[in-house]
Amino acid sequence: MKYRRLGRTNFEVSEIGYGAWGIGGKQWLGGSDDESLGALRRAIELGVNLIDTALAYGDGHSEKLTGEVVRGCGHKIFVATKVPPRNRIWPAQRGVGIDKVFPYGYIIECAEESLRNLRLEAIDLLQLHVWNPEWLAREEWRRAFEELKRSGKVRAVGLSLSDHDPDSGLEAVRSGLVDAVQVIYNIFDQAPGNALLPLCRSEDVGVLARVPLDEGGLSGHLDESTQFAPGDFRAWYFRGDRKAQVAGHVKALRKDLGFDANVAEVALRFCISHPAVSSVIPGMRTRRHAETNTALSDQGPLPAETLAMLKRHAWDRNFYS
Repeated sequence: MKYRRLGRTNFEVSEIGYGAWGIGGKQWLGGSDDESLGALRRAIELGVNLIDTALAYGDGHSEKLTGEVVRGCGHKIFVATKVPPRNRIWPAQRGVGIDKVFPYGYIIECAEESLRNLRLEAIDLLQLHVWNPEWLAREEWRRAFEELKRSGKVRAVGLSLSDHDPDSGLEAVRSGLVDAVQVIYNIFDQAPGNALLPLCRSEDVGVLARVPLDEGGLSGHLDESTQFAPGDFRAWYFRGDRKAQVAGHVKALRKDLGFDANVAEVALRFCISHPAVSSVIPGMRTRRHAETNTALSDQGPLPAETLAMLKRHAWDRNFYS
């Protein structure tokens, strides 16, 4: 496993991190806590030292599992978590005031709840789970972050940017008020590479690349016949003719890569090929996923000619809407 600096925090984090939404057990169905704990422990054995969770993932269940594993580990594991919007609306809506989403006291209360779930002394990276650039000048979130850092309960702060809207974080990055941003970045959504990632590199702000496999669309296993259990988030995400759309784009991708290429491996290596990305955080709900994903760090970035070809496969669409 290779490690990268998470911006100005100077945290040395694994370039393959662990996305812990799936182990929350509420929106990603299937599997068990034992399986999740086994996958998380195996990922750590293989060098992963960054776990990204959230208070909203299974109403704290993901945080509890994360804390259980981290407390039993004999070396430093960095834990990132998130404050959910008080109005429970994802993504943030323009024109909705911060008083309805992230009032000062609410941010403090959520951080305290996350610490109780994790049973840790401090959160390494606390992020707002949604972001609206209209809030940049407001004191509520700034004061809460400052207080939590001053108290030692939070070591670094950041923002999880809105789905497919990386430019919403540009002014926040320039402001110097955040240590890291989290953003959707994958072969289909390459937009962060235009402005956000270069800016983060120049401003020394860390980057967590989320949804590297497009919620499974870039796993290489999804086709029109794929079925998800009722209530599973992916049944909604890939509703209607979306599976057929994805299958068509992946088929074109395979044609360019070579039909024997492992699409998921290429997708993860695409993310770590950008020098601004501190860590890519795929979900890993099984030991096999942990073993496969962590092995990619040894392979390193993709060749320049492959990255040039992948630019043709950028796909402007939003399945979260």
